Amino acid sequence: MSGSSLSEVGAAVVGTGFIGAVHVDALRRLGVQVHGVVGSSSTRAAERARAAGLPPAYESMEAMLEDKRVDVVHITSPNHLHHAHAKAALNAGKHVVCEKPLAMTSAESADLLRVAESSGLVHATNFNIRFYPLCQHVHEMVREGGLGEVRLVTGHYLQDWLLLDTDWNWRLDPALGGSLRAVSDIGSHWMDLTSFLTGSRIVSVAADLETFIKVRRQPTGPVETFATGAAKDTVARQIATEDCATILVRYENGALGQLAVSQVSAGRKNSLRVEIDGATGSAAWYSEQPDELWLGHRGRPNEVLPRDPGLMNAAGAAASFLPGGHIEGFADTFRALYNAVYQAVLEGGPAQGRYPTFADGHDEVVVCEAIELSARQGKRVEIKRNR
Repeated sequence: MSGSSLSEVGAAVVGTGFIGAVHVDALRRLGVQVHGVVGSSSTRAAERARAAGLPPAYESMEAMLEDKRVDVVHITSPNHLHHAHAKAALNAGKHVVCEKPLAMTSAESADLLRVAESSGLVHATNFNIRFYPLCQHVHEMVREGGLGEVRLVTGHYLQDWLLLDTDWNWRLDPALGGSLRAVSDIGSHWMDLTSFLTGSRIVSVAADLETFIKVRRQPTGPVETFATGAAKDTVARQIATEDCATILVRYENGALGQLAVSQVSAGRKNSLRVEIDGATGSAAWYSEQPDELWLGHRGRPNEVLPRDPGLMNAAGAAASFLPGGHIEGFADTFRALYNAVYQAVLEGGPAQGRYPTFADGHDEVVVCEAIELSARQGKRVEIKRNR
C-alpha cells in the first residue's frame, strides 16, 4: 500500500463492548475507514453500529473476513476468543491488532506468533499505555542513559470497579477470561510498560495472589464493563480468580521491581503508577495525571516536566498530537499506537520496535503463567523462554 494514505486503509472491529468502542473512536480520529463491527450476536452488533454511526454490522466473523475492503482487523472480543479470531484473520490475509492478553495460554500465543511472523503481515498487541507521550520520553531517556543504570522499578495498577460482591463482568469467569484476572487484565499493562521503559524483560517473579470476594452475585442478564448499579436478578457464583496481587520481579539488566495490582481498591478508578530509580536520577509517572513527569535528582532541585513537544525529547514529541497545556489522555494513546501500526501497514509489513507486536503479547502471557505458578508454589519462578 506504499503511497497510500490512512484514509485508504479499511478496518473492522471484532467486539462491541467498552474497549471495542475505544478502538473504533481512535481509528476514526486517524481517518481510517471502519467498515463495520462484529458482535457476539448480529442483533447486538447492529445496535452498536447504529449508535456509533457506523455502516451496518457484519452478520458474522466469516462475512467480515470475506470483505476485501478490510485490510486490518481489531480483536476486542473476550479473551477466550482471541486465539481463534486472530488466527482466522491472519489466515484470511488481514493485518491484526489484538487486545491483551494475546491468548489464554502460552501455547496459544506462541501459535499466534508463529502464524503472524510467517505471514509477513503487521501484527500488534494492544499495549496502549506505552504511547502516553511522557512514557515515550522516559523510554528514550533511559535508553540514552539519562537516569544512569536502572536499579529499582516500583508501582501499582489499582481499580475499584469489582469492589462489591454485586459487581460482575465476564472476566470473572475463568472459561472466558482465563485463570488469572487482575494480573492478566491490568497488571500485564504495568509489566509491559516497565519492560518498555527500561528496555529490559522480566526474568523472574515471586507472586502472592488473593481472592477476597469468594462469592459474587452474577446478574442473569448481560453486563457492560465498568457498569454501575446492582442487578435485580442474580445467582451466586464461586470466584477463583484473584482480586489482588503483590509481585516481586527481576529484570534482565539486574534491576529489582515491585508491583501491586488490585481491582478492589475503593476510589482508584484507573490508577497506574511507576517509578524508575537509576544510578544518577529517578523518574515517576502517574496515569491519572498523564501530562506530568516527576524527575528526581540528588544534588539539585527535583523537576516536573510537562507534556510539551517543545520540551520533550524526539520520541515524546512524536507521540504528541497537541501542544503543551492541552491534555492528552487514555483515548489518545490508542490513536498514537494505531498511527504507528497503520504506518507499517502502509509501508507493507511489520516495523520492529515501533509498536508492541505479538512477540510482546506472547511474552506477557509467559510471564503471567510464571506468576500463577509462583503463587501456587510459594516461591520465586524463573521465566522460561524459547526465544
